Amino acid sequence: MKIITLDESAYSAAFGIEMAPVGGLAGPGGAASFGRVLPGGETTPHQHDEAEAFVILKGKGEVVVDNVIHGVGPGSVAVFEPFETHTLRNPGSVPLEFLDLYGRDPVRAAEAAKNTGKERFAGRPVFVFSTPPTPNGDLHLGHLSGPYLGADVFVRFQRMNGVAAYHLTGSDDFQSYVVARANEENTEPLRVAAHYAAEIRATLSLMDIMVDQFTVTGTDPTYRGGLQNFFSRLVGSGAVQRRKDRALFDGATQTYLYEVDIGGLCPSCSAPTGGNICEECGEPNLCVDIVNAKSKLSVAAPARGTAERYSLPLHDFRDTVMAHHRTGKVSPRLQDLARRVFARGEIHLPVTHPAEWGVPPVEPVEGRQVIWVWPEMAYGFLHGIAELGRRYGQEWSADAPQRNWKIVHFFGYDNSFYHTILYPVLYALAYPDWSCDIEYNVNEFYLLDAKKFSTSRRHAIWGKDILSPEMVDAVRYYLALTRGETERTNFELKSCQAVISGALIGRWQTWLNGLGGRIASHFGGHAPDAGVWSPIQSAFLARLQTRLDAIAVHYGADGFSLNGVMRELNGLVDDVIHFTTTHQCLSGNSDAYDEWRTVIALELATVRLLAQCATPVMPRFAGKLAEAIGTDDATSHWSDRVMLLRPGTKIALATACFFAVPGAASSDDAGQLVRSARSC
Repeated sequence: MKIITLDESAYSAAFGIEMAPVGGLAGPGGAASFGRVLPGGETTPHQHDEAEAFVILKGKGEVVVDNVIHGVGPGSVAVFEPFETHTLRNPGSVPLEFLDLYGRDPVRAAEAAKNTGKERFAGRPVFVFSTPPTPNGDLHLGHLSGPYLGADVFVRFQRMNGVAAYHLTGSDDFQSYVVARANEENTEPLRVAAHYAAEIRATLSLMDIMVDQFTVTGTDPTYRGGLQNFFSRLVGSGAVQRRKDRALFDGATQTYLYEVDIGGLCPSCSAPTGGNICEECGEPNLCVDIVNAKSKLSVAAPARGTAERYSLPLHDFRDTVMAHHRTGKVSPRLQDLARRVFARGEIHLPVTHPAEWGVPPVEPVEGRQVIWVWPEMAYGFLHGIAELGRRYGQEWSADAPQRNWKIVHFFGYDNSFYHTILYPVLYALAYPDWSCDIEYNVNEFYLLDAKKFSTSRRHAIWGKDILSPEMVDAVRYYLALTRGETERTNFELKSCQAVISGALIGRWQTWLNGLGGRIASHFGGHAPDAGVWSPIQSAFLARLQTRLDAIAVHYGADGFSLNGVMRELNGLVDDVIHFTTTHQCLSGNSDAYDEWRTVIALELATVRLLAQCATPVMPRFAGKLAEAIGTDDATSHWSDRVMLLRPGTKIALATACFFAVPGAASSDDAGQLVRSARSC
């Protein structure tokens, strides 16, 4: 027997509070510590591989898990699964004391690591945003491969798991790039925005990208007033104030220069950059600090001067950003961006700019100014949620965001500063009582023939030039397989055609048709029941389960990777082709009939699994495949287990055609595609 008494002198700082180890309990089974949270204090939000339990001894507090608050008091036991982010707060006036029990359980940790988001998303609305595109042009494959395909697949998978997930985006009408396009076309910005917003929506539809809320900021009747109220909240916080700082002006016209109208070299990484953000390193610039700056409005050298704008002292909010990053999914590269930005010292970030196109603040400004479109977008997301709620009969308000909202962002790396650094600060200022729960999914640039896709330079393959009902899933397949996730990747039409011909038609289609033929010849066109199982066949069933588990991880919130999904789907087909080939000698052997029908039953189980696992990324193909094997439950919900097809089901795979290959490039314009296709 051992009696251990708390030693007050053993308390020391840990996890943002005071902790004292319970001596003599550490070992393979776990360990224990006493904890004390002083009034107004809280533990640092964290997660780890151990299972853990807090036993509350004295005082009252709040446990926060997935942004949901649970009250606790003496006798309460809060049990945390591995990798579950949690915080213990003390809002009271006396110390909160607890016993902390923790230990490693490899089996429990392995199960928790498979998190697909279903558990922590359950019972709450999940708002998935793809960055609103700038309506200065239509969507090209670079756009489509990134936020839009990613968000669409994410939402489809979560819905198959019973999550109330919604895809939101819109038209970012007040970008300065819209003005530049209007000047090129000798028309008005609003007309340009309206035209391309309609084109963008049509292209998303052609790509089978579901959007539940599409906000057109230039024409939405309540958007302008809501944005102005949001900005007034920022000013009312006391942090956003009028400030006179250096600025650049066109040397000939004296026009204020920012964003599209200025270029040069990034002051941080020396790469070519436009105004306000560097697409290479992701860091912001203030335009006046651009090296070798050149105006896009005239050949005259930019003139230096001053401008009074509303500005945010971003450097004061380092702790706000770092705390936010500890509570959700933030990649190492995004965390590194934050460290680099805050290492620069003072950053007074203008949040209004002298311009005609945009929404002016109601507060007094120097001359004509508008709310900068990037801080504007922070409000735009909340406005989209409110509009979605209005149509769905939900009480979701942009003025009163709710703790149970789960927000998931998809964006390109060049937008990272705004999403992961600026917006959490703006939300903290505008809604100090709201703790935003946001996760981030970032993609890298997708190149076209080794150069950046560019709307302004018209270096692009436009969605409408390649998409059709016959080709959309083949295009989605190739983009998902090759999109830039951790590094830049490249699109080449010939490579796309070769992969679709070789993989989808040469392997997927050929195997499916061959299986249909075998079933027609040997089983009258109906699914056989499994018969005798060999060890090799039971091992193949286990292999299918391993593939399913891996695909679920890649679709899931924590490990989301379309590259990973497509590698596993291709691997699944490779596995079954190898399995079929090694068992082909059983065909027609009457002595091995019972084992042969097990082979066919396992192939059909693979078909069913392929239909399920392809549903989020290739919905048309998955639907046709499910119809060909007489089942629809494979595409309606996600099963965690591999299942055999019901015996006797009619099978129509022998002559089914699922894919077409994009046509060859036109000789007149390498960026355009002939509207033709080669099918299976």
